[in-house]
Amino acid sequence: MTIIILTLISLILMSIAVWQLTKIFELSKPVQSESTGVANDNDNDINGKLMFLFLIFLYALTIFSFFKWGDVLLPESASVHGKKSDTLLWFTFSIIFVVQTITQALLHYFAFKYRGNKTRKAFFFPDSNLLEGIWTVIPAIALSGIILYGLMTWIDIMTIEENDEALVVEIYAQQFNWKARYSGDDGVLGDANVRFLQEFGGKNLVGIDPTDPNGEDDVVVQELHLPVDRQVVFRIRSQDVIHSMYMPHFRAQMNAVPGMINQFAFTPNVTTREMRLKKEVVDKVKKINNIRFEKSQELAAKGEFPLDPYEFDFLLLCNKVCGASHYTMQMKIIVETQEEFEDWFDEQVTFKEFIL
Repeated sequence: MTIIILTLISLILMSIAVWQLTKIFELSKPVQSESTGVANDNDNDINGKLMFLFLIFLYALTIFSFFKWGDVLLPESASVHGKKSDTLLWFTFSIIFVVQTITQALLHYFAFKYRGNKTRKAFFFPDSNLLEGIWTVIPAIALSGIILYGLMTWIDIMTIEENDEALVVEIYAQQFNWKARYSGDDGVLGDANVRFLQEFGGKNLVGIDPTDPNGEDDVVVQELHLPVDRQVVFRIRSQDVIHSMYMPHFRAQMNAVPGMINQFAFTPNVTTREMRLKKEVVDKVKKINNIRFEKSQELAAKGEFPLDPYEFDFLLLCNKVCGASHYTMQMKIIVETQEEFEDWFDEQVTFKEFIL
Protein backbone atom coordinates (compact mmCIF):
# COMPACT_ATOMS: atom_id res chain seq x y z
CA MET A 1 0.00 0.00 0.00
CA THR A 2 2.88 2.36 0.87
CA ILE A 3 4.53 1.66 -2.51
CA ILE A 4 1.30 2.50 -4.35
CA ILE A 5 0.93 5.81 -2.47
CA LEU A 6 4.58 6.77 -3.12
CA THR A 7 4.16 5.88 -6.81
CA LEU A 8 1.05 8.07 -7.12
CA ILE A 9 2.81 10.98 -5.38
CA SER A 10 5.80 10.58 -7.73
CA LEU A 11 3.56 10.60 -10.81
CA ILE A 12 1.74 13.72 -9.59
CA LEU A 13 5.03 15.54 -8.92
CA MET A 14 6.42 14.49 -12.30
CA SER A 15 3.26 15.75 -14.03
CA ILE A 16 3.59 19.11 -12.27
CA ALA A 17 7.26 19.33 -13.26
CA VAL A 18 6.48 18.59 -16.93
CA TRP A 19 3.70 21.17 -16.91
CA GLN A 20 6.00 23.81 -15.42
CA LEU A 21 8.73 23.03 -17.97
CA THR A 22 6.17 23.36 -20.77
CA LYS A 23 5.09 26.77 -19.52
CA ILE A 24 8.72 27.92 -19.25
CA PHE A 25 9.37 26.72 -22.81
CA GLU A 26 6.34 28.63 -24.10
CA LEU A 27 7.40 31.81 -22.32
CA SER A 28 10.94 31.56 -23.69
CA LYS A 29 9.75 31.44 -27.30
CA PRO A 30 9.79 34.70 -29.29
CA VAL A 31 6.44 36.45 -29.47
CA GLN A 32 4.61 35.73 -32.70
CA SER A 33 2.97 38.66 -34.40
CA GLU A 34 -0.36 36.87 -34.73
CA SER A 35 -0.45 35.54 -31.13
CA THR A 36 -0.85 38.47 -28.74
CA GLY A 37 -2.75 36.61 -26.05
CA VAL A 38 -5.77 38.86 -26.61
CA ALA A 39 -8.98 37.35 -27.95
CA ASN A 40 -9.78 38.41 -31.51
CA ASP A 41 -13.12 38.56 -33.31
CA ASN A 42 -12.87 34.91 -34.31
CA ASP A 43 -12.23 33.82 -30.70
CA ASN A 44 -15.17 35.88 -29.48
CA ASP A 45 -17.43 34.44 -32.17
CA ILE A 46 -16.49 30.87 -31.25
CA ASN A 47 -17.01 31.50 -27.51
CA GLY A 48 -20.36 33.19 -28.14
CA LYS A 49 -21.61 30.22 -30.16
CA LEU A 50 -20.27 27.79 -27.55
CA MET A 51 -22.25 29.62 -24.86
CA PHE A 52 -25.39 29.24 -26.95
CA LEU A 53 -24.70 25.54 -27.51
CA PHE A 54 -24.14 25.08 -23.79
CA LEU A 55 -27.55 26.65 -23.14
CA ILE A 56 -29.19 24.10 -25.46
CA PHE A 57 -27.24 21.29 -23.78
CA LEU A 58 -28.30 22.53 -20.32
CA TYR A 59 -32.00 22.56 -21.21
CA ALA A 60 -31.80 19.20 -23.02
CA LEU A 61 -30.10 17.63 -19.99
CA THR A 62 -32.75 19.07 -17.63
CA ILE A 63 -35.65 17.75 -19.72
CA PHE A 64 -33.97 14.36 -20.17
CA SER A 65 -33.29 14.06 -16.43
CA PHE A 66 -36.94 14.74 -15.55
CA PHE A 67 -38.19 12.08 -17.96
CA LYS A 68 -35.44 9.56 -17.17
CA TRP A 69 -35.19 9.84 -13.38
CA GLY A 70 -38.32 11.75 -12.41
CA ASP A 71 -39.79 8.62 -10.83
CA VAL A 72 -37.05 8.51 -8.19
CA LEU A 73 -37.31 12.20 -7.37
CA LEU A 74 -40.13 11.69 -4.89
CA PRO A 75 -41.87 8.41 -3.98
CA GLU A 76 -45.64 8.35 -3.92
CA SER A 77 -47.11 9.85 -0.77
CA ALA A 78 -48.73 7.52 1.76
CA SER A 79 -50.15 10.08 4.18
CA VAL A 80 -53.03 12.56 4.11
CA HIS A 81 -50.83 15.65 4.47
CA GLY A 82 -48.37 14.28 1.91
CA LYS A 83 -50.35 15.77 -0.99
CA LYS A 84 -50.04 19.24 0.56
CA SER A 85 -46.31 18.78 0.99
CA ASP A 86 -45.93 17.55 -2.59
CA THR A 87 -47.97 20.45 -3.95
CA LEU A 88 -45.71 22.90 -2.11
CA LEU A 89 -42.62 21.17 -3.48
CA TRP A 90 -43.83 21.24 -7.08
CA PHE A 91 -45.01 24.84 -6.69
CA THR A 92 -41.50 25.81 -5.57
CA PHE A 93 -39.91 23.74 -8.34
CA SER A 94 -42.12 25.40 -10.94
CA ILE A 95 -41.22 28.94 -9.90
CA ILE A 96 -37.52 28.11 -9.69
CA PHE A 97 -37.63 26.35 -13.08
CA VAL A 98 -39.37 29.29 -14.79
CA VAL A 99 -37.02 31.88 -13.26
CA GLN A 100 -33.96 29.76 -14.00
CA THR A 101 -35.07 29.16 -17.58
CA ILE A 102 -35.57 32.87 -18.28
CA THR A 103 -32.40 34.08 -16.54
CA GLN A 104 -30.17 31.40 -18.09
CA ALA A 105 -31.64 32.06 -21.54
CA LEU A 106 -30.97 35.80 -21.22
CA LEU A 107 -27.49 35.22 -19.78
CA HIS A 108 -26.37 32.95 -22.62
CA TYR A 109 -28.18 34.93 -25.29
CA PHE A 110 -26.50 38.18 -24.24
CA ALA A 111 -23.11 36.43 -24.15
CA PHE A 112 -23.74 35.40 -27.77
CA LYS A 113 -25.37 38.58 -29.08
CA TYR A 114 -22.92 41.01 -27.49
CA ARG A 115 -19.75 39.02 -28.09
CA GLY A 116 -16.62 41.05 -28.72
CA ASN A 117 -16.26 42.77 -32.09
CA LYS A 118 -13.74 45.38 -33.17
CA THR A 119 -16.41 47.40 -34.94
CA ARG A 120 -18.72 47.47 -31.91
CA LYS A 121 -18.36 50.04 -29.17
CA ALA A 122 -19.58 49.25 -25.67
CA PHE A 123 -22.31 51.44 -24.26
CA PHE A 124 -22.07 52.29 -20.59
CA PHE A 125 -24.70 53.89 -18.40
CA PRO A 126 -24.36 54.56 -14.67
CA ASP A 127 -27.80 53.33 -13.54
CA SER A 128 -31.33 52.43 -14.59
CA ASN A 129 -34.17 52.78 -12.14
CA LEU A 130 -36.39 50.65 -14.36
CA LEU A 131 -33.96 47.71 -14.46
CA GLU A 132 -33.19 47.95 -10.75
CA GLY A 133 -36.91 48.00 -10.01
CA ILE A 134 -37.50 44.93 -12.21
CA TRP A 135 -34.76 42.78 -10.69
CA THR A 136 -35.73 43.83 -7.17
CA VAL A 137 -39.55 43.69 -7.28
CA ILE A 138 -40.01 40.49 -9.32
CA PRO A 139 -37.70 38.30 -7.14
CA ALA A 140 -39.27 39.82 -4.01
CA ILE A 141 -42.76 38.88 -5.20
CA ALA A 142 -41.66 35.35 -6.18
CA LEU A 143 -39.86 34.75 -2.87
CA SER A 144 -42.76 36.18 -0.87
CA GLY A 145 -45.16 33.82 -2.64
CA ILE A 146 -42.97 30.80 -1.91
CA ILE A 147 -42.41 31.81 1.73
CA LEU A 148 -46.07 32.61 2.46
CA TYR A 149 -47.36 29.45 0.78
CA GLY A 150 -44.72 27.40 2.58
CA LEU A 151 -45.57 29.00 5.91
CA MET A 152 -49.29 28.30 5.50
CA THR A 153 -48.57 24.69 4.55
CA TRP A 154 -46.18 24.32 7.50
CA ILE A 155 -48.73 25.70 9.97
CA ASP A 156 -51.43 23.43 8.55
CA ILE A 157 -49.24 20.32 8.84
CA MET A 158 -47.65 21.12 12.19
CA THR A 159 -50.86 22.15 13.95
CA ILE A 160 -51.74 18.94 15.76
CA GLU A 161 -55.33 18.62 16.87
CA GLU A 162 -55.47 15.34 18.73
CA ASN A 163 -58.76 13.49 18.82
CA ASP A 164 -59.85 10.68 21.11
CA GLU A 165 -59.15 8.11 18.40
CA ALA A 166 -55.55 9.23 17.80
CA LEU A 167 -52.82 6.64 18.36
CA VAL A 168 -49.93 8.01 20.44
CA VAL A 169 -46.54 6.40 19.74
CA GLU A 170 -43.17 7.29 21.20
CA ILE A 171 -40.19 7.01 18.85
CA TYR A 172 -36.98 6.43 20.78
CA ALA A 173 -33.61 6.96 19.04
CA GLN A 174 -30.24 5.65 20.10
CA GLN A 175 -27.02 4.79 18.32
CA PHE A 176 -27.81 2.94 16.10
CA ASN A 177 -31.42 1.75 16.22
CA TRP A 178 -35.00 2.89 16.71
CA LYS A 179 -37.59 1.67 19.19
CA ALA A 180 -41.29 2.42 19.34
CA ARG A 181 -43.42 2.56 22.51
CA TYR A 182 -47.21 2.22 22.53
CA SER A 183 -49.50 2.97 25.43
CA GLY A 184 -51.59 0.08 26.74
CA ASP A 185 -55.28 -0.10 27.58
CA ASP A 186 -55.10 3.09 29.65
CA GLY A 187 -54.13 5.08 26.55
CA VAL A 188 -51.40 6.95 28.44
CA LEU A 189 -47.64 6.56 28.02
CA GLY A 190 -45.74 6.19 31.26
CA ASP A 191 -43.00 8.63 32.24
CA ALA A 192 -39.51 7.79 31.01
CA ASN A 193 -35.97 8.96 31.61
CA VAL A 194 -32.51 7.77 30.56
CA ARG A 195 -31.67 7.31 34.27
CA PHE A 196 -33.86 4.19 34.30
CA LEU A 197 -32.15 2.45 31.37
CA GLN A 198 -30.02 0.24 33.60
CA GLU A 199 -32.96 -0.91 35.67
CA PHE A 200 -33.93 -4.63 35.62
CA GLY A 201 -30.61 -5.78 34.21
CA GLY A 202 -30.81 -3.65 31.09
CA LYS A 203 -34.32 -4.79 30.17
CA ASN A 204 -35.70 -1.26 30.48
CA LEU A 205 -34.98 -0.50 26.82
CA VAL A 206 -36.36 3.05 26.67
CA GLY A 207 -36.03 4.08 30.32
CA ILE A 208 -39.65 3.73 31.48
CA ASP A 209 -40.16 4.96 35.04
CA PRO A 210 -40.94 1.78 37.04
CA THR A 211 -42.77 3.82 39.70
CA ASP A 212 -45.30 5.21 37.19
CA PRO A 213 -48.30 2.84 36.93
CA ASN A 214 -49.16 4.27 33.49
CA GLY A 215 -46.02 2.64 32.11
CA GLU A 216 -46.78 -0.90 33.24
CA ASP A 217 -48.93 -1.73 30.20
CA ASP A 218 -46.71 0.12 27.70
CA VAL A 219 -45.40 -1.96 24.80
CA VAL A 220 -41.89 -1.50 23.37
CA VAL A 221 -41.17 -2.90 19.88
CA GLN A 222 -38.58 -2.59 17.13
CA GLU A 223 -41.03 -2.84 14.24
CA LEU A 224 -43.50 0.01 13.86
CA HIS A 225 -47.12 -0.95 13.10
CA LEU A 226 -49.63 1.76 12.16
CA PRO A 227 -53.37 1.49 11.43
CA VAL A 228 -54.46 3.02 8.12
CA ASP A 229 -56.76 6.08 8.09
CA ARG A 230 -56.14 6.80 11.78
CA GLN A 231 -54.20 9.77 13.12
CA VAL A 232 -50.84 8.86 14.69
CA VAL A 233 -49.16 11.31 17.07
CA PHE A 234 -45.44 10.71 17.52
CA ARG A 235 -43.50 11.74 20.61
CA ILE A 236 -39.84 11.76 19.59
CA ARG A 237 -36.85 11.61 21.92
CA SER A 238 -33.19 10.58 21.82
CA GLN A 239 -30.93 8.77 24.24
CA ASP A 240 -27.54 10.05 23.08
CA VAL A 241 -27.01 12.39 20.09
CA ILE A 242 -29.23 14.28 17.66
CA HIS A 243 -31.00 11.92 15.27
CA SER A 244 -33.62 12.71 12.67
CA MET A 245 -36.80 10.65 12.35
CA TYR A 246 -37.36 10.47 8.59
CA MET A 247 -40.25 8.63 6.91
CA PRO A 248 -39.99 9.60 3.21
CA HIS A 249 -43.24 7.99 2.03
CA PHE A 250 -45.19 9.77 4.77
CA ARG A 251 -43.47 13.14 4.18
CA ALA A 252 -42.46 13.19 7.84
CA GLN A 253 -39.20 14.34 9.36
CA MET A 254 -38.44 15.60 12.85
CA ASN A 255 -35.23 15.75 14.87
CA ALA A 256 -34.81 13.59 17.96
CA VAL A 257 -32.90 15.76 20.43
CA PRO A 258 -31.50 14.53 23.78
CA GLY A 259 -33.25 16.09 26.75
CA MET A 260 -36.42 17.17 24.95
CA ILE A 261 -39.51 15.64 23.35
CA ASN A 262 -40.52 16.71 19.84
CA GLN A 263 -43.89 15.98 18.29
CA PHE A 264 -45.22 15.22 14.83
CA ALA A 265 -48.49 13.72 13.58
CA PHE A 266 -49.85 12.33 10.35
CA THR A 267 -52.54 9.97 9.10
CA PRO A 268 -51.35 7.10 6.87
CA ASN A 269 -53.78 6.47 4.01
CA VAL A 270 -52.10 3.62 2.09
CA THR A 271 -51.41 0.19 3.55
CA THR A 272 -48.17 -1.70 2.95
CA ARG A 273 -50.11 -4.30 0.98
CA GLU A 274 -51.65 -1.65 -1.29
CA MET A 275 -48.31 0.09 -1.86
CA ARG A 276 -46.65 -3.18 -2.88
CA LEU A 277 -49.21 -3.57 -5.69
CA LYS A 278 -48.61 -0.15 -7.24
CA LYS A 279 -46.87 -0.26 -10.62
CA GLU A 280 -44.13 2.15 -9.58
CA VAL A 281 -43.22 -0.06 -6.61
CA VAL A 282 -43.52 -3.30 -8.59
CA ASP A 283 -41.11 -1.97 -11.23
CA LYS A 284 -38.70 -0.77 -8.55
CA VAL A 285 -38.73 -4.12 -6.74
CA LYS A 286 -38.18 -5.97 -10.02
CA LYS A 287 -35.22 -3.75 -10.91
CA ILE A 288 -33.60 -4.19 -7.48
CA ASN A 289 -34.09 -7.96 -7.49
CA ASN A 290 -32.49 -8.23 -10.93
CA ILE A 291 -29.42 -6.46 -9.54
CA ARG A 292 -29.44 -8.65 -6.42
CA PHE A 293 -29.74 -11.78 -8.57
CA GLU A 294 -26.65 -10.85 -10.58
CA LYS A 295 -24.76 -10.11 -7.37
CA SER A 296 -25.92 -13.41 -5.85
CA GLN A 297 -24.49 -15.31 -8.80
CA GLU A 298 -21.13 -13.66 -8.19
CA LEU A 299 -21.31 -14.55 -4.49
CA ALA A 300 -22.32 -18.14 -5.25
CA ALA A 301 -19.32 -18.49 -7.56
CA LYS A 302 -17.11 -17.53 -4.61
CA GLY A 303 -18.86 -20.02 -2.34
CA GLU A 304 -20.63 -17.29 -0.35
CA PHE A 305 -24.30 -16.99 0.63
CA PRO A 306 -26.61 -15.30 -1.93
CA LEU A 307 -28.59 -12.15 -1.19
CA ASP A 308 -32.21 -12.43 -0.06
CA PRO A 309 -34.86 -11.13 -2.49
CA TYR A 310 -35.96 -7.55 -1.83
CA GLU A 311 -39.51 -6.81 -0.72
CA PHE A 312 -40.88 -3.31 -0.40
CA ASP A 313 -41.53 -1.93 3.07
CA PHE A 314 -42.05 1.53 4.46
CA LEU A 315 -38.98 2.55 6.45
CA LEU A 316 -38.10 4.89 9.28
CA LEU A 317 -34.60 6.23 8.59
CA CYS A 318 -32.17 8.52 10.35
CA ASN A 319 -31.58 11.61 8.24
CA LYS A 320 -28.85 12.98 10.47
CA VAL A 321 -25.24 11.76 10.37
CA CYS A 322 -25.17 10.45 13.93
CA GLY A 323 -22.08 8.26 13.88
CA ALA A 324 -20.14 5.56 12.07
CA SER A 325 -23.10 3.18 11.69
CA HIS A 326 -25.64 5.88 10.84
CA TYR A 327 -26.57 4.11 7.59
CA THR A 328 -27.79 1.00 9.47
CA MET A 329 -30.30 2.96 11.56
CA GLN A 330 -33.58 1.80 10.04
CA MET A 331 -36.89 0.51 11.33
CA LYS A 332 -39.52 -1.33 9.32
CA ILE A 333 -43.00 0.23 9.19
CA ILE A 334 -46.12 -1.85 8.57
CA VAL A 335 -49.32 0.02 7.70
CA GLU A 336 -52.34 -2.24 8.02
CA THR A 337 -56.06 -2.22 8.73
CA GLN A 338 -57.33 -1.41 12.22
CA GLU A 339 -58.32 -5.07 12.75
CA GLU A 340 -54.86 -6.31 11.74
CA PHE A 341 -53.23 -3.73 13.99
CA GLU A 342 -55.32 -4.81 16.98
CA ASP A 343 -54.51 -8.49 16.36
CA TRP A 344 -50.79 -7.67 16.23
CA PHE A 345 -50.95 -5.47 19.33
CA ASP A 346 -52.71 -8.19 21.37
CA GLU A 347 -49.71 -10.47 20.76
CA GLN A 348 -47.18 -8.00 22.19
CA VAL A 349 -45.64 -8.20 25.67
CA THR A 350 -46.22 -5.31 28.08
CA PHE A 351 -43.41 -3.64 30.02
CA LYS A 352 -44.58 -5.24 33.28
CA GLU A 353 -44.59 -8.71 31.73
CA PHE A 354 -41.21 -8.15 30.07
CA ILE A 355 -39.30 -7.20 33.22
CA LEU A 356 -40.72 -10.01 35.38
